[in-house]
Amino acid sequence: MKHLKELGILAVVAAVSAGVSCFYVKNFGKTENVIIQETKAPVQYSAFTHGGEPVDFTYAADQSVNAVVHVMTTYEVQQSRMNDPFLEYFFGERNFQQAPQKRQASGSGVILTKDGYIVTNNHVVEGASQVSVVLNDKRQFKADIVGTDPTTDLALLKVDAKDLPTLPIGNSDDLKVGEWVLAVGNPFNLTSTVTAGIVSAKARNINILSGDMKIESFIQTDAAVNPGNSGGALVNTRGELVGINAAIASQTGSYTGYAFAIPTTIMSKVVADLKEYGTVQRALLGVQIQDINADFAKEKNLKTMEGAYVAAVGENSAAKDAGIKEGDVITHIEGQKVKSVSELQEKISRFRPGDKVKVTLTRNGKLENVTVTLKNMMGNTNVVKNYDASQLGATLTPLTDKQKSSLGINYGLQVTSVEKGGRFQQAGIPKGYIILRINNQKVTSTTDVESIISTLKGEQEKALFISGILPNGKVVYYAVDMNE
Repeated sequence: MKHLKELGILAVVAAVSAGVSCFYVKNFGKTENVIIQETKAPVQYSAFTHGGEPVDFTYAADQSVNAVVHVMTTYEVQQSRMNDPFLEYFFGERNFQQAPQKRQASGSGVILTKDGYIVTNNHVVEGASQVSVVLNDKRQFKADIVGTDPTTDLALLKVDAKDLPTLPIGNSDDLKVGEWVLAVGNPFNLTSTVTAGIVSAKARNINILSGDMKIESFIQTDAAVNPGNSGGALVNTRGELVGINAAIASQTGSYTGYAFAIPTTIMSKVVADLKEYGTVQRALLGVQIQDINADFAKEKNLKTMEGAYVAAVGENSAAKDAGIKEGDVITHIEGQKVKSVSELQEKISRFRPGDKVKVTLTRNGKLENVTVTLKNMMGNTNVVKNYDASQLGATLTPLTDKQKSSLGINYGLQVTSVEKGGRFQQAGIPKGYIILRINNQKVTSTTDVESIISTLKGEQEKALFISGILPNGKVVYYAVDMNE
């Protein structure tokens, strides 16, 4: 009886299974097809889908290649003088100066306006005596440098043209980690090259820029970027510009999986300032800040590891005026979350001196909101106008890495020529002198000098107090009269 009962149960199960199978075959076709669809579909599209649909890169590529240009630069390299010992013995010291040699380099740029404004990297055009751009349709134009900003590694060019193809500017804040992007540029002089990858991270600080005022909050991507891509476009799948390709992390000088782009949130502000003023209107909180990790949070008894820790507050700074104190942790700017120092710098960089911003911070574990009126590097809210440093009667050149190493310094400008009757000659400043500070402000580029000089406007007595060193390392101070 027991065996008969078990056989009866098995028969019922078999009948039900057969019925279910017949139902699937009747309504959906063969059962093998159902199984194949369930197992293969996720594998087929997992690397190439977005929202369940295959990603099509052709629209974004078609939108961007015509708006990305090839930037060609020419540099004049002064050859070292040659002394002939034989002639010196008979005729005294004779110096033979070779004519400057011309060298060329190239990078990329992005057309922003139909009338010819083009953004690129500062390092693509820095020191260039001539700049030209070549469009995707092979037209070539001479380009003028409107302005540069070494602190963000951006530069603005202008060509005399009309009805140029442009790229719509997207909001880099909307980018998500894992989102597909295209890198468009001219690597190794291979024009109009498009590569694809994803956003690997945001707000990266990789310490490649110099100067105390540098702003690094890069978009990291694994789209292949190589020498020549600098200044080119990082584009989302909608064909919108979301970043300017700037750097790669590599031991070989070629792409190894890590590339970095300047977000459009920084680019848009810098471009607007360069276009309107010729120099960037840099707004400052006036604090020294640092990132927070587990050990630091434990040491300082902090209840959060997100935000930027205020290590010091400058005198006469915007932060001090607003009541920000050492030990505060800044967590939001204008309601937007701040997770790190690089994110704080990026968000502040969007404003100008005189702008009022809402800053949220934690103090002793409690949230507080303060309103800060941002200031410029000179501690006021005046607009900084572009000033031609050539009015000093001298040529200033950034130090080479070799010079920095031999002198034990990491910044400065060298006076490479002094004009007769110019302000520098009148002050006694010799050729070869290395400027470290002007009016107690560090100088790392000619832009710094121009910014400092421009703040003298309106002052009753205009003067530059310069500290620096001679090539032999001796510290020397000078005062330069800037009154008319």
